[in-house]
Amino acid sequence: MGKISLKVTIAGRTYPLNISEKEKDAVLSAVSDINHSIEKLKKSYAVKDPQDLIAMTALQLVMKSDSNKGNETSSSSRELEGIEKALADLSNKLDI
Repeated sequence: MGKISLKVTIAGRTYPLNISEKEKDAVLSAVSDINHSIEKLKKSYAVKDPQDLIAMTALQLVMKSDSNKGNETSSSSRELEGIEKALADLSNKLDI
């Protein structure tokens, strides 16, 4: 897969990107999420400056991402603990 040129619009401003073809769907999805969040903030608050809306959106998305990372870590830790317990039980049964 090669590189492609893509123009995306965030908060009414266009940005040219050079990305790999496999990244295209993820980039377009992210742009859609960002623009949706900006519009939601614009309707909810009396903020009109696009720079403020972009900053607030960035803060929300990073907080959401950090929260999801914590959930993934907790889930992985629980799975590992379960595997360790199963191995310990098995070794006890086998007298290893």
